[in-house]
Amino acid sequence: MAKNILVCDDAAFMRMMIKDILTKNGYNVAGEAENGVKAVEKYNETKPDLVLMDITMPEMDGIQALKQIKANDPGATVIMCSAMGQQAMVIESIQAGAKDFIVKPFQADRVLEAVKKVVG
Repeated sequence: MAKNILVCDDAAFMRMMIKDILTKNGYNVAGEAENGVKAVEKYNETKPDLVLMDITMPEMDGIQALKQIKANDPGATVIMCSAMGQQAMVIESIQAGAKDFIVKPFQADRVLEAVKKVVG
């Protein structure tokens, strides 16, 4: 059965790229969100197998959204994405419960490797 994945990024182009990579490889995109507030709402609506979450987003950043999702559902599986390879943010997101971290610009094989590692 295809895994459901929620794609959260403030850039429509990035969401489109990720959706393209996922759907071409047999994954189902459960929904998308353009900011952290929407990410939390969509998570609660769709209960996806995995969330791909950008760190830098308006209204609520990805780390805050991650913490909120984990508070609501401790079993939630989240992979963080960011263009800024900032060590502190990577560490903070892992401490907050993220399972992995992908750096932009996305390489399709790296996205798929992270997704497979986390949800199979």
